[in-house]
Amino acid sequence: MDTILPPETDPVIEELLKNLVTDAKLIRAWPLTGGVSATVTALEFEQHGQIRRVVVRRYGERDLAAKPNIAAQEFGLLHFLHGAGLPVPPPWHHAPGVLVTGFVEGEGGVEGAPDPQQLAHFLARLHGLEAEGLDLRPLPDVGPPPTEPDDSLAETHIREALAHCHPPRPAKPALLHGDFWPGNTLWHTGKLAAVIDWEDAALGDPLYDVGIARLELLFFHGQEVMQAFTEEYARLTGAKLLALPSWDLRAALRPCGFLGDWGHSAQLEAQLRRRHAWFVGQATAALT
Repeated sequence: MDTILPPETDPVIEELLKNLVTDAKLIRAWPLTGGVSATVTALEFEQHGQIRRVVVRRYGERDLAAKPNIAAQEFGLLHFLHGAGLPVPPPWHHAPGVLVTGFVEGEGGVEGAPDPQQLAHFLARLHGLEAEGLDLRPLPDVGPPPTEPDDSLAETHIREALAHCHPPRPAKPALLHGDFWPGNTLWHTGKLAAVIDWEDAALGDPLYDVGIARLELLFFHGQEVMQAFTEEYARLTGAKLLALPSWDLRAALRPCGFLGDWGHSAQLEAQLRRRHAWFVGQATAALT
């Protein structure tokens, strides 16, 4: 059931309705779940006889500390991507720590069965865009190991393997989503309606996005879907995948120290751990 949030109880919503959508009457507001780095609220309001819906994203302390102007950056990026014809939420407004976009109808791609062909086509289009002039940071290097590595997911082994393989830097960095997985996609009537959550966008090797997508597709949809996505991306881009095993290993570091906190059932967590071990094994074997 939707949670009604009166605007007077929420200063961000109150400011939005007063200054951005004058003469608007709030009909309902409800939280959008699934994200961990921001608080996201959908608003439906009436203005001049028309019903409109928007999404208000308020960034968390971690993102704001790392990038104080993150709302302006993401707004500018969405404006660029929307203008290029990619399926992304249309940008609407930004303020310090707050981004407002149009509401996109659709279901998340974790529970359903996302089409790997469409995912590959989106990523190929994204990586083919001219990224020069965008206000984005370069992809950061792998950080230092934690004091207590998560060796239940072979973190020490992964880091040792990565220390001995350094994929060459691309001659021209590509525009990366930075967290490209089914949970950041919306689907409507079998079509990719939007790719969301661009706060980790960066410039770097396109295989970074590919490795993340491969692991997440394997986690929730299996090897066949993962492989179909990989083959279609390679076909569309002509990308050489010799360095992919090292990017697979970098993707495999992402769940380390966190997988047990994702709130999955014991059965699903066991599946993710088995598939993670297989993913690390195939990448390590390819390197050696």
